[in-house]
Amino acid sequence: MTPDLQMSVLCDDVRQERSGKFILIGLFDVIGLSAFPTLFPRICIVNRWCCGQGSFRERTRIVGPDNGAVVVEGQEILVRLADGESSVTNVEFFLNVKIEKEGVYWVEIMIDGDLKLRYPLRVNRVSAPPPHGANEAVA
Repeated sequence: MTPDLQMSVLCDDVRQERSGKFILIGLFDVIGLSAFPTLFPRICIVNRWCCGQGSFRERTRIVGPDNGAVVVEGQEILVRLADGESSVTNVEFFLNVKIEKEGVYWVEIMIDGDLKLRYPLRVNRVSAPPPHGANEAVA
């Protein structure tokens, strides 16, 4: 029985307590950048699967604006669910993601090659902060 994707979340980082609980840090759905192209240092995608049974292959990727090329694609992750009441949480880190331009990028979550979920990740241009000390009064 193919599992349900209970959640997929973008965040800056993830910690796991000794109890097994996950702590998600810096949840986001928008990235603000002052220059393009740029390397975004880190995107973490957390996927939680439930209500399935058996072994499956998960793959996560980010696609560029206008249904463009794949910007980054994760490794195939094995999802094993012992029974219909089991769940599994997968955490994948993407480092130095090249962002070419502003626009709507798409996060795609696949299971056994079938698209399970697709959601937007907006990349906006923001003003660069002034250089340190630029607004300080001169004595």
